Amino acid sequence: MRSFNLSRKLLMGAGLAGLLTAGLGPVALNQNWIGDAKAQAAGDVMVPWFEADPYWPKPLPNHWILAMTIGLDVDKKDNVWVFHRPQTLEQKESYATRKEADCCTAAPDVLQFDPAGNLIRHWGRAENRGKGHDWPSSNHGLTVGPDGNIWLGGNGAYQPRPDPGSAAQFADTPAAPPPLYAGGGVGKYHDSFIVKFTPDGKYLGQIGKANASKGSLDTQNVRGVAQIRFQNNEMILADGYGNKRVSVWDATTLKFKRMWGAYGKKPDDTPIPHYDVNSPQFGNPMHCAQPSNDGLIYACDRTNNRIQVFKTDGTYLRQHIVKPNTRGDGAPWEIAFSRDPQQKFMYISDGANAVVHVYDRASMKELYWFGGGGRQPGQFYAVHSIVTNTKGDIYTTETYRGQRVQKFTYKGMIKLSDLIKKGVVGGSRINP
Repeated sequence: MRSFNLSRKLLMGAGLAGLLTAGLGPVALNQNWIGDAKAQAAGDVMVPWFEADPYWPKPLPNHWILAMTIGLDVDKKDNVWVFHRPQTLEQKESYATRKEADCCTAAPDVLQFDPAGNLIRHWGRAENRGKGHDWPSSNHGLTVGPDGNIWLGGNGAYQPRPDPGSAAQFADTPAAPPPLYAGGGVGKYHDSFIVKFTPDGKYLGQIGKANASKGSLDTQNVRGVAQIRFQNNEMILADGYGNKRVSVWDATTLKFKRMWGAYGKKPDDTPIPHYDVNSPQFGNPMHCAQPSNDGLIYACDRTNNRIQVFKTDGTYLRQHIVKPNTRGDGAPWEIAFSRDPQQKFMYISDGANAVVHVYDRASMKELYWFGGGGRQPGQFYAVHSIVTNTKGDIYTTETYRGQRVQKFTYKGMIKLSDLIKKGVVGGSRINP
């Protein structure tokens, strides 16, 4: 059985008086729930729809498994790049590392899959140890640059710890590690850099240095970068686990160019409460800075439950609220766009509510969401990163104990009412 969560407003707009139930057709949304739909105008609308592929990717070799999976991108050949945190496996997930059982051990930090889900390349911290450059203490965010090279970010305030899965890791009991969303209140912040590698894992360069950040006004270092994106030979950073800003850097010289905080104002590291949609500054983490084809940047102020839209020079344009009553980790985590030239549809990963929101980008009206909390294919536990490939498929990662990457195959355009008819509205699954 599959379930779709429908708002009363949508059903009225579609000309239905109450909740609609129907049997599944030959193609279904693989245990997803689609809900809270809001038609952007009276009558029906055409929307993209997706089906989870339960067999993507293929099983990993060597008893490798993924840990918190917090970075994702697609290259020009539609190969999928994944970044995870090997050190976040639990002790009983990493027996093989210590030769205590056959299973399991953490996969290398960086993995590349072909479109069919076959692992074709891997590398990570182990291959780069002792080579004179920095590596994050907490991996976060991977981006394939226009030149095909790989950029990695990190959000670790703490210093590097023992090897993942080792006896030393689990014997290590550091005293009171700094909070994840430390902001300007923490003096030393290890991941004050982002690092560039070839596709084979050879170091090429970096912006910033470990423990060097002086805060949100620093023009030499970053501080807990959540996401890296490119536009017109500029690197646009969601510089937002330690800093409270969008920062922009020259993609060739790697020199600082400009920065801004919420509403396009000067960033400020003064500690502020979370969950304020009118906050004068970004909270921590400021989790995405996604450029669009029409020259805009969409910034995810995650724990303030809002998306702010800017011109590329930092001029503030408008704000959109996403699930304002969300607490915990907040609602808007990352953003991806449909692959038509106009990027008509926007997909927002929402880790706290365990869904992907589908929006009409021009009107910023939510059309529907899919997902729902759970472990089965098509469900989510802390859905984190989100990207699309050239075919319009969606890929997602899950952090915390989600520990996976999923593929949602684009099935084409469909009337919203017809999408509803493919599901069964029922019981407790309406609001998972």
